[in-house]
Amino acid sequence: MTKSKKLEFRPNDYVVYPAHGVGQIVSIEEQEVAGLSLELFVISFEKDKMTLRVPTHKATEIGMRSLSSPDVISQAMKTLKGKAKVKRAMWSRRAQEYEQKINSGDLISIAEVVRDLHRTDDQREQSYSERQLYEAALERLTREVAAVGGGDEVVAAKQVDDVLMSRAA
Repeated sequence: MTKSKKLEFRPNDYVVYPAHGVGQIVSIEEQEVAGLSLELFVISFEKDKMTLRVPTHKATEIGMRSLSSPDVISQAMKTLKGKAKVKRAMWSRRAQEYEQKINSGDLISIAEVVRDLHRTDDQREQSYSERQLYEAALERLTREVAAVGGGDEVVAAKQVDDVLMSRAA
């Protein structure tokens, strides 16, 4: 196995892993797996108390990426301001679509899920599964906004909430 391209990620970089959200690369280590020597990114997800090891040569292939640029963050905020697109499909199909969007790791798609599932106090109650998806998407969005903005999740949550409330007004 030759290293054809330089590694884009370094220890202490924050990265977005599609299925888990924002994590920090703790180190790059060599490990022997099934007789092969593999180079692995060790990624820590502090909030989830989880450590993930990803082969360096597979990182981009599985969708691991660096944090979004401030432009993408503002685009996501614009998406949040938009009108919710409520599809008339069966909930199970919509839930599956939302799940795929959340796990795509794409910030704009995650913002769409937050926008579509956001409820104000005067709207009907969310079902349990709607609330679960909404909270998962909101958490991913907030963590990435926080990581790009300097790491304060409380400030990021307020920023996202303000955008959602301005839409409702």
